[in-house]
Amino acid sequence: MKELLRSNDPTIIAFSKALLSGEDIGVFEMDVHMSVLEGSVGILPRRLMVREQDLFMARAILRDNDIHLSD
Repeated sequence: MKELLRSNDPTIIAFSKALLSGEDIGVFEMDVHMSVLEGSVGILPRRLMVREQDLFMARAILRDNDIHLSD
């Protein structure tokens, strides 16, 4: 799995997951429980992970929708 996106904004995470799911790209969201434990203050970012073979296409899809990616 490779990191595709890291964000504190739950709307970006949800939108990204919907876009990728619509293209049949599997997405795994990490750090969900850590984010909840810190009280939803937004300090700890959540990460979206994709399979290495889907990384290129996933990046292209998010870039086409003006979503800034992790480096």
